Amino acid sequence: MKKTSTRLADGRELIYYDLADDTVRDAVDRRPLDATVTTSEIRRDELLGDSVAIASHRQGRTYHPPADECPLCPSEGDRLSEIPDSSYDVVVFENRFPSLAGDSGRCEVVCFTSDHDASFASLGERQARLVLDAWTDRTSELSHLSSVEQVFCFENRGAEIGVTLQHPHGQIYAYPFTTPRTALMLRQVAAHKEATGGENLFDAVVERERAGERVVLEGEHWVAFVPYAAHWPYEVHLYPKRRVPDLLGLDEAARTEFPRVYLELLRRFDRIFGEGEPPTPYIAAWHQAPFGQLDAFDGVTRDDFALHLELFTIRRTSGKLKFLAGSESGMNVFINDVPPERAAERLREVASS
Repeated sequence: MKKTSTRLADGRELIYYDLADDTVRDAVDRRPLDATVTTSEIRRDELLGDSVAIASHRQGRTYHPPADECPLCPSEGDRLSEIPDSSYDVVVFENRFPSLAGDSGRCEVVCFTSDHDASFASLGERQARLVLDAWTDRTSELSHLSSVEQVFCFENRGAEIGVTLQHPHGQIYAYPFTTPRTALMLRQVAAHKEATGGENLFDAVVERERAGERVVLEGEHWVAFVPYAAHWPYEVHLYPKRRVPDLLGLDEAARTEFPRVYLELLRRFDRIFGEGEPPTPYIAAWHQAPFGQLDAFDGVTRDDFALHLELFTIRRTSGKLKFLAGSESGMNVFINDVPPERAAERLREVASS
């Protein structure tokens, strides 16, 4: 992998990740852009103890442009985009309309391929590995920023999820705090550790699931399963078998196997609802240990956390979505219409050829 960092016309950082070590990236952003102005602010909810990002400048972000005006495609002739070069393998750049900025963190866009009509599931294994390497590199770089406590790599896929740009891409949020969902996990890990005399909760969960009926697929270094208490109609958790706190901890064997396992999982997701159905909308979310102090979680260290990816869709059956209505949105109590055992069975049935 070759990494080349440059700057866009408004000062934002852009980084090319290339498969070939001899690739030259010297294209200049020719757009007449003013400096980016953001109004991101983090506000603390005293009753719930969580944080909300107020980012009014995002109201003006690009919304469903036609394909020939896609800002994530390479620049070509007089059609200038966020990527100055006429081609690329993988690109990461600072979001022009970030939810988090400055002392409130950082937001980046990750373009998985220059092919506008592709999807992550259609990538080859070398390309998917390059994306993994980019995620890992950005996790490392962002962890050194003084304003960053946790790094979150994710992909939103599909209009039903709220995606406004159809080009295959994901995002990276670098939060200035430990996110509420991670804090919940850490509290559970701490309680289990104390109750069992030191057993790791993540290890116990993975061991139990591997012995059960909800495993979807398993490789030498990775295992994917539908969790016992899945919140979403089709939800899969993907874990490396050797517990590590973040992407930086993966060894070469796990990195090599990841593309094959993950691409197989995504391709099965697109088969859940049968042939002729539109692509399955999903969220793919990497959970990594925070880089800040964990003093609030009794006796828990970063090494107690387990890196994993959670993949889920909001589609519950053909043509029908799972809406977060009263119980889910009002009280955060999920009601799942699809038994996790049946979801796992379906995902095994639709193994890609």
